[in-house]
Amino acid sequence: MAIDKKFIEKFCNVTSRAALAASYLVGKKDKIAADQAAVDSMRSELNKINMNGQVVIGEGSLDEAPLLYTGELLGTKNGPDFDIAVDPVEGTNFVANNLPGGIAVLAIGEKGNLFNAPETYMNKIATGKIDKGLIDLDYPLEENIKNLSEFKNKEISSLTVCIMDRPRHKKIIDKLKDLNVNIKLITDGDVLGALYVSDSKYNVDMFLGVGGGPEGVIAASALDAYDCHFQGRFIFDNDKDIQEAKSMGITDLNKKYELNEIIKGDSIFCATGITNSDVLNGIVIEEDKFICETLVTHKNNDFKEIVKSVNHINE
Repeated sequence: MAIDKKFIEKFCNVTSRAALAASYLVGKKDKIAADQAAVDSMRSELNKINMNGQVVIGEGSLDEAPLLYTGELLGTKNGPDFDIAVDPVEGTNFVANNLPGGIAVLAIGEKGNLFNAPETYMNKIATGKIDKGLIDLDYPLEENIKNLSEFKNKEISSLTVCIMDRPRHKKIIDKLKDLNVNIKLITDGDVLGALYVSDSKYNVDMFLGVGGGPEGVIAASALDAYDCHFQGRFIFDNDKDIQEAKSMGITDLNKKYELNEIIKGDSIFCATGITNSDVLNGIVIEEDKFICETLVTHKNNDFKEIVKSVNHINE
């Protein structure tokens, strides 16, 4: 069953308004306030939509987050059942310090079709559309690079791999340097990092490394619409993480998840720029209006566009 395309505009408005709310905190050195402003706006807008929505990936548990917590019910309770994944501000440091890459993100799936990810790390790999079995999380890095080079008919020295600049990735980065691959390092924002593989204009051939599990699910919902390749495996470092996973029904702690296991059926993804990035321009306020750019995907409608809109601030 497909999600009605009328919801595209509604969910696009949710991230646009959240981005606007956070934009007033750009450069104010307060990432908590920026996140809270986006959370408050996103919750308010979601509650106006005729749906039975439930947060499956949110800001934490009920005890940790008063709004947009995992399990929270949203909408007018009059409409279709949806799973909701939110990241009201991805890149809170970017917003707080007026740096590129802050976005407001939302993913919507049909009820039961959006993976409820534990709050733990995930090892990920993503590329554009490729032949099945060509790239795999369990292959050696050298093999994945060689296979991708041959598939894309590009020299290895012409490939670009995006990875988060973290000490845990030193060995991978060193190997990439040895292979003479171009490396694009990002400091935060692995949803945006994964999105780079969706279109050749971003000149990123592969995204990999360890980042947030919930962010992996959100990114997968967008990559699914582009027919990209994505795999992820959760990392459980302690008993608390293991117990949380088991309580969520995860029995195979070493399972490698394919894209169609993370997001099933139809989905809508929206990401609105707060500050400028390689993908989206940030919020621009002009008198009583604001201009924004939102990357929107709707899988079953084959809709994949960056939508530029001009909206009244007090609408």
